[in-house]
Amino acid sequence: MLPSTQSLKSALSLGDLRRVHHIALNVHDMQASRHFYSTILGLHELTGDEVPATLVDLVAQGKVANFVTPDGTILDLFWEPDLPPPDPNPERTFTRAYHLAFDIAPELFEQAVEVIRENQIAIAHGPVTRPTGRGVYFYDPDGFMIEIRCDP
Repeated sequence: MLPSTQSLKSALSLGDLRRVHHIALNVHDMQASRHFYSTILGLHELTGDEVPATLVDLVAQGKVANFVTPDGTILDLFWEPDLPPPDPNPERTFTRAYHLAFDIAPELFEQAVEVIRENQIAIAHGPVTRPTGRGVYFYDPDGFMIEIRCDP
């Protein structure tokens, strides 16, 4: 719980935080997740000297896989073989995180939807068109919602 404004001692200033450093997801099936993020979504998996020095041993042991998003944010997958399976009803959010959204050029949006369909990935919502753009929502192998969206 956040302190009241009156009891706040200090705070970061606007602009102190520079960017998202990384996103970390726990995954049950590392191979399925690696396939999903590299082959289906087309993210580059870090290998060899690209792997952060702090994660080299875990990557070598197969406990972590690292991907880089098009904007340079690192996506870390941590293998948790005892992770309970997702809720059979994917509409029930199993964490406080809601979804991870990737931006795509408007002219490639329909191609992305077709890739999802061709890989028989169930679409949770959409494609939808809103004033903020178009989006399609679907789940990764562990039931975490992913969105591919484009500006109007």
